[in-house]
Parts: sequence; C-alpha cells; structure tokens
Amino acid sequence: MSSVVIYCRSGFESDAAAEINHHAALQGVAGYVKAKPNTGYVSFETYAASDAELLIKKIDFQSLVFARQWFAGVFVSKMSIEDRVSEVKAVVADFPLCGELRVETPDTNEGKELSKFCKKFSTPLAKSLEKQNKLTRAVKKNRPVLHVMFLANDTAFVGYSFPSNNSPFFMGIPRLRMPSDAPSRSTLKLDEAFHVFVPPEEMEQRVQPGMRAVDLGACPGGWTYQLVRRGMFVAAIDNGPMNQNLMDSGQVKHFREDGFKYLPEKRNNTWLVCDMVEKPKKVTNLMLDWMVNGFASELIFNLKLPMKKRFEEVYQCLELIREELPKYEIEYTLQAKHLYHDREEITVQVQIHKIPQRLFS
Repeated sequence: MSSVVIYCRSGFESDAAAEINHHAALQGVAGYVKAKPNTGYVSFETYAASDAELLIKKIDFQSLVFARQWFAGVFVSKMSIEDRVSEVKAVVADFPLCGELRVETPDTNEGKELSKFCKKFSTPLAKSLEKQNKLTRAVKKNRPVLHVMFLANDTAFVGYSFPSNNSPFFMGIPRLRMPSDAPSRSTLKLDEAFHVFVPPEEMEQRVQPGMRAVDLGACPGGWTYQLVRRGMFVAAIDNGPMNQNLMDSGQVKHFREDGFKYLPEKRNNTWLVCDMVEKPKKVTNLMLDWMVNGFASELIFNLKLPMKKRFEEVYQCLELIREELPKYEIEYTLQAKHLYHDREEITVQVQIHKIPQRLFS
C-alpha cells in the first residue's frame, strides 16, 4: 500500500495536506500529497509501498488536528459494476485479518449521494470477506479496521487502520443529536469534544456530577448546557443574557463580566470551557494564564481560525502551549481537533496532571 488516506472537513484539504506533509517529514518518509478543494479528503502518496503503514503506526493520530480519520490503502478505479465485491476481495488478499468493516464516503454532497449504495454494499461484501478469512464475523476491537471509501460507484480507496491509532467513529464523526431544549447549536461542539477527548474508560472519573466549572463567554448558554447536563455547577461569565431554563436549574451562577478579565475567587474549579470569538493567540494566552495559576485542571477551548494560513496559526498556538507549560514544570496532556461541529475553528483540550504548589502558594 502506498497511500495514506485522510478524511477532513470539506474546504480544509490544504490544511490536512500541510499537516500530513509536516508529520511525514518528521518521520523521514518521502512522498507527496494529492488534494483537491472541497473533496473532503487528501491522500499522501509514499514512494516506498511499506511507508504508508509505517506512517499510520508511527504518527500519533491524536496529534493530527485536521484529520477526522485515516487509513493506509490503495486506489481502485474502473471497478466492474456487476462485481465490485470481487474487485475489493482481490485488493485485500494480502491484508491482515480485520475485525471491523466500514464502507464510507467523504463527507460531501457527492458522498451523501453514495451513502445508500454503501449501506447496501456492506452486507454482501462483509459476508464475502468472512468467507475469504479477511474479516471476523463479530467486531473485534483488537484487529485492524477495514475501510472501503467510495468516491464514485466504481472508484474507491481500500485499506485498513489500527484501532489503537484511529478514530473509533464511522467516517471519524460522532453521531450526536441536537437536544430540543439546548439554547444554541454550539452545544454540540462541547458535547462532541467530551466524546473525542475524554476516553470512555476515563469519563466517570474526569467528568463527574458535583464538579465546578467556568464557562467564559457563556451567553446564551450552549456550552453551559452540556456542563449542567453532566451535573456540574457552573460559573457562567458573559455580559449578555443567559437562557432562563439554565438559570432555573440551580446549577448556574451568572457573572456579567468580560471573560478576559474575570478571575475566580477560589481554585476549586475542575473544568474551564471557552468559546469566545477573539484572535487565536489572545485566547491561547488567556488559557495559559488559567493553567499556570491553577484555576482549572481540565480545559476545553476553541480557537477561531484566520482566513489564511490556518494550519500555521494553529500549530503556532499549540507550540506556544508546549513551550510555556514546561517553564513552570507543569505536567499535562494536550489534544486539538477540527471537530465535525466546528466550522472556522478548532477545539483544544488540555488536562493538567501536576502543577507545582509554589506557583500559587
């Protein structure tokens, strides 16, 4: 296999391309990117066939901001419409035994037109691959995931990813429902962030009822809603009005203040969330102030992207965090993702593991 196929949001192909080029260079892997605007995917073509699998093993998928999903695969075109199953079987002949099949498309209007076909095609393909001993009958989470990404009814990328280093979601997109009583659609951004950044096995420990949280730029309460829904007590910081149902919950205290000027009276907040519209570096520096002062140990915040050089701006902000926190001997985990419900923005999550008491004693 000589292609690393990366799913991304339509319109962000250049950013996904710049990112995989950057990481491939760090791994010393030579190749080139194929990318077309508004197609919802890019492919990195390696000169050595074995390098595609090497990249999806060596690069930490969680370190990729603009990739929703990825796999190592091959490009197949002009498949026989009468027998596409046999064409796919021929490609996977040298693949390892896989524990799950995902027949997908890019997240575009053209892709949606293929979705019904993909669902119908999945069943006969799965049965045939089981007989070929290339797919287990039941889903096996410890086996590779087999991907067939159709670009047209006779054209697809076919390959596999590793469950320890991919997105667990179909097409890399968590399927979430918009709550009928939520104040705004922005609520889905924070809901998705919890699903993407906090592993299921850690959710009970890290996201607990009774925790205290701060929402900077809270109005009208889309992100506060998700915190209240999870049983937290929230300080909502915004000069604008908050949703009345949230205020009636008894879990929200509204402070009519500027989110950039507000400081908590006590260091008893676990979570800080922020979706304020401001330049990325200004928000990043504000978040660093909260981290260094020990005001919160878990942070989720959005960085609004500029019109140009989005990849460069994002990586500069992330590098700023990586440079500053070690100066204060703070141990942390940093993740960032262009989520499905994000638009011209990315979402960052920082978990503080250890902070020297002397910083604020």
